[in-house]
Amino acid sequence: MIDDKKFLITEENVKDYVLKIGEWIKEHINSSKTNGVVLGMSGGVDCSTVAAICVKNNINVHLVLMPYGKEYVGTKSYQDAMELINKFNIDYHMFDIKEAVDSLKIEDSNKDENLVRLAHANIRPRVRMTYLYQYAQLNNLLVIGTGNLSERTVGYFTKWGDGANDLNPLGMITKKEVYILAKFLGVPDSIINKKPSADLWEGQTDEDELGISYSNIDEYILNGTCGDLNIDNTIKAKHERIIHKLKPIEIFNME
Repeated sequence: MIDDKKFLITEENVKDYVLKIGEWIKEHINSSKTNGVVLGMSGGVDCSTVAAICVKNNINVHLVLMPYGKEYVGTKSYQDAMELINKFNIDYHMFDIKEAVDSLKIEDSNKDENLVRLAHANIRPRVRMTYLYQYAQLNNLLVIGTGNLSERTVGYFTKWGDGANDLNPLGMITKKEVYILAKFLGVPDSIINKKPSADLWEGQTDEDELGISYSNIDEYILNGTCGDLNIDNTIKAKHERIIHKLKPIEIFNME
């Protein structure tokens, strides 16, 4: 997958890539005879960048906020999402997923506590994707993904959750390149400067959970090494363990 990357977004060519990505999205919309795209808005830099690319290219984009609980309205994530929505004047809807998520939890006191917490946390992105596909079908839209290459390299996404979509403009773009796009597009600084988080639980951040910085992953992708052999080996090991998340469904066949 890393070897498939054939371009690099820089401050010098970012304008061209905003237009190229926009044309690519439009081609998928036209070929599928749909009316536009819908994406899940968390208030993070990746989804904000995709939303801004769509606006810049006059693509019909709908945002869906899917909080876990009513207290979300008072959080910084909500404030960041609304700042982006108001700045770019984007249509949005909000659905509270708490009741749906809680109804799906399997309680098992015999399992490791951390395993149970992660399994329960992964229900959220899977429920969110269910909401997105329902909304997409009701409005004849495509579900657009926001997972970047750095996340995909180490498998930092939920299979059949935020990893499920109809098209993904950031799939071959590193986190470093996402920030270049975000700054050029005018994504609010409050979103660009905050620590990336999947909001799986209170206080959770991507890099703390991964045990690796995005800058290290980006350097490994772009240069073959981050400069630290131990971290290189950790990234390689993570990538090997998550290959199944990047492959299509295996189907038995006879040659």
